[in-house]
Amino acid sequence: MDEKCYSTHVIAAIATAAGPAGVSIVRVSGDGALEVGDRLVPGLRCPPSQRAAGTFFHARVIHPVTGTVIDDAVFLIYRAPHSYTGEDTLEIQGHGGALPSRRLLEAVLAAGARLAEPGEFTRRAFLNGRMDLTQAEAVCDLIQSRTERAAHVARAQLDGALGGRVAALYEAVTAVCAEVEHLLDFDEGELPPLFTERASERLAACMTEMEQLVASWREGHLVREGALVVLAGRPNAGKSSLMNALLGIRRAIVHDLPGTTRDAIEESLVLYGVPLRLVDTAGLRDTQDGVEREGVERARAMIRQADLILYLVDGSVPQSEKLAEVCATLPTGRVMVVVTKCDLPTSGTLEIPSELAYMRVSAKSGEGLEALKRMVAETLGVTEETYGQPIVSLRHVNELRTALEQSREARAALDAGESGLVLAAGHLRGAAEALGRMIGRVYTEDLLDAIFSRFCVGK
Repeated sequence: MDEKCYSTHVIAAIATAAGPAGVSIVRVSGDGALEVGDRLVPGLRCPPSQRAAGTFFHARVIHPVTGTVIDDAVFLIYRAPHSYTGEDTLEIQGHGGALPSRRLLEAVLAAGARLAEPGEFTRRAFLNGRMDLTQAEAVCDLIQSRTERAAHVARAQLDGALGGRVAALYEAVTAVCAEVEHLLDFDEGELPPLFTERASERLAACMTEMEQLVASWREGHLVREGALVVLAGRPNAGKSSLMNALLGIRRAIVHDLPGTTRDAIEESLVLYGVPLRLVDTAGLRDTQDGVEREGVERARAMIRQADLILYLVDGSVPQSEKLAEVCATLPTGRVMVVVTKCDLPTSGTLEIPSELAYMRVSAKSGEGLEALKRMVAETLGVTEETYGQPIVSLRHVNELRTALEQSREARAALDAGESGLVLAAGHLRGAAEALGRMIGRVYTEDLLDAIFSRFCVGK
């Protein structure tokens, strides 16, 4: 759909969740939204279009085609540009529940509005200058947040924590670009003294800022999307017991019989504000049992996908395999050794490779569990210091990497002096455009479609 269509049609959608509730809200926005409200309350002495911004009133809603009484509702008046979308907006609060809200929406559509597309209200807010693109994305992140930390990060981004920094970078790179392009009109030999050196220094400072933002991507990924943590090891290593202890419930079956767990068991766990997908897997061993063998294959598949593998070793029994050889078959850099059953006497010496982090725990007594949680958080890269600070998404980091690469090329061209100005200007434009796409100074309809398709219809 083109931008013109977004700015000329009156749109409507249910803005509250489906299901039984005290109140449901239908939001109407666009030029003519208040006139749509007029058709729902015929004969009212002072209809919505004649009322001042910030006022509200109670009225009976009448279907504009059938004349049927739909509901008793409260109407709230917002006038452009002081509304969420920047347009005239009407919010109609009726009785909650799936049927009453749907009947109310049908009446609004019959009065001249069309059904909004996913994210169209926020898309209009962006197009009307009410927020930048990072703030628009933060609206979706806030709605979809699963932890307090994710909500805190989204709220900071909605307040401009990320957009403000990127906007400053965009202005700085654009300023250098404008100066370089201006100098292209000078005759040869008329460059100001030390111009290229100073321009390169200013660009280097911008690149340092970009690199800091890029470094926040992993934490952003963890906070928004969570991490897959897989419990792996030989049968009877204590995987199910550890999972139950970490969750605080008896989720997995625990039994002395080897091969009890035959399928992957997944549960959610929040660790220092980061959502984890904690997965208990079948014990890794060769087996003739077809069902157990399928479980082992599924365990290996989960291990390949994991952000972190907790490889469990029973410290109370002699080991039949060399731990270093086993860990060498697991994904490099994603393995932590957990020595279980430390409440029991140890059996022999366990040789743990020096490059691997390890922790001794007891699911039965709870010993080492809190230390294990802290080590998991540290290994994943979750830190308290960056709590609430700007952290970027995958889209953002890709644009930042483009801006960094273009900035490096621009600095190299500047180092060549006057002969490199044309190339430098081109690379600077590329860097500025990448930063501009992050905040929406530069955008395409395809980019907006991709971003706002993630939203619910009512937002």
